[in-house]
Amino acid sequence: MCESCEVGWDQGSFSARKTNRNSLPGGEESLLLGRREFLTASSLAGVAALGGLSVWAEGAETEGEKPILPPKEKKPARIWTVFLYPPEEVVLAGKMEDTWANEKWFTWPGSQFQYAEQHKKFTVQIHQMAQRLGLEISIRPEPIWQKAKLEEFIAEAKEADLDAVLVVNFYNTLSGAAYRLATEAAPTAIVYHALGANHQLPPEPLRKSEGFYYIHSMENFAEIERALRAVRARKMLAQSRLLRVAGGVRQMNQEVEKTLGVEIVAIPAEEFNATFDSIEASPAILEEAMAFKKQATRVVDVADEAFADAIRAHHAVQKIVRRYGADAITIQCLMLKHRKPCYSFAWHNGQLFPCGCENHLDPTLTLMLGRWLLDRAGFQHNPEFDTTENLYFGAHCTCAWKLHGPQGPSQEFWVRPFFHQLPKTPALDVQWKPGEPVLLVRYNVGKDSLCCWSGKVISSPGCPPTGGCATRVLVELEGLEDVCQAYAGPHPVLFCGDRRDARCFKAFCRMYRLSWVSNI
Repeated sequence: MCESCEVGWDQGSFSARKTNRNSLPGGEESLLLGRREFLTASSLAGVAALGGLSVWAEGAETEGEKPILPPKEKKPARIWTVFLYPPEEVVLAGKMEDTWANEKWFTWPGSQFQYAEQHKKFTVQIHQMAQRLGLEISIRPEPIWQKAKLEEFIAEAKEADLDAVLVVNFYNTLSGAAYRLATEAAPTAIVYHALGANHQLPPEPLRKSEGFYYIHSMENFAEIERALRAVRARKMLAQSRLLRVAGGVRQMNQEVEKTLGVEIVAIPAEEFNATFDSIEASPAILEEAMAFKKQATRVVDVADEAFADAIRAHHAVQKIVRRYGADAITIQCLMLKHRKPCYSFAWHNGQLFPCGCENHLDPTLTLMLGRWLLDRAGFQHNPEFDTTENLYFGAHCTCAWKLHGPQGPSQEFWVRPFFHQLPKTPALDVQWKPGEPVLLVRYNVGKDSLCCWSGKVISSPGCPPTGGCATRVLVELEGLEDVCQAYAGPHPVLFCGDRRDARCFKAFCRMYRLSWVSNI
């Protein structure tokens, strides 16, 4: 008999199911934990992990001002973890609920897999991931192998109103149980299927279904963490507020972006202008401006007065962010003249507070996604294409010099004038490291799609011979006969990261039903 065709009590569990994954009833977690005696890993100690990272520069305005909107409460994503395998004594006693029970047969991975030891090893690793990511993960200490226990777990998971379940499957004939957990227990799921715990082709419904992320690999803890990052990202985005500052807005209005769940608050540009104008170019402001100037490798044609205006804009950004309890901001910034926030956006993005240019939702939400999936800043830019050498070129004025997280290395940068409009406000010319792996990413609002292309940095070409804007980067994208195929619209975002990092975005797309356009 072909083991890949084995069925037991899970027969038929791969059939299509119509489940309402968005209307799970609430329940009392304390009762469930009392019944199941779950092990819980809760990492709430790291404020930054839950979005409480301070973005206020030393010397920023701190005088009391009653907020118009309070910050949104941040709660960690709640995930239950369950292991699927029968204890050895169950198989040897012929009590495993599958078609091999009479033969007392260990299906794949076999009798020497050391199931209990693997269970302990994975438990330790998952706890550590929870601590790193700020997740609340409850781990069921006993494995599930019986149909009755599976039904009980699914019912209790639904009552608990979880964000996701993590299923670790160590046994071939329990793949049907894994599928049921992935599609019935929570809004989404991660299914880890150990390599060698399957026979021949992995089950097609697990490989190809949407709404959960399937990992079939060998002790691939890094991939489990990437999927957990996707759950964290969706939870945090749904608890985030994006502030839009736009000239066409006459009064504050609010809406919610349906796919990511981000609250979007729009306010008039006049409020930013008035806030900027209320901040004087004081000695403290000038001191902060000169400290910024000293960080630059070179300054090209930018006066000290313009540096002071950049810091005034920086403080204005921080004041309106506090005023509206925002977790990200985008400003219609091109025509602000001396008020342009190019420096402020570069600094904030480097501190993992996403700032998008030109009041453009798609790149700002992409920056927010990258903040939670990668813990890194992204570079929103305008694309160009060297069609002769088949190379990608991006340029813009707000590139962070902290591209690998706040604690990561700083990129060398020049300060030069904004390229398109007087007065000569300071913008950063950040030097990207040749050979650095990068990801070109764009989330498309209203289309439920995400584009992600992998490549590597060739250089940061000078101006001249290239133009565009202050930071310029030349990239070779992988596997494209025509580099123009990577165009997904204006203002994509470039992140430092390789093909493995791209799978964080891929996991997010699989779990939350976005179409995935990529060379990965």
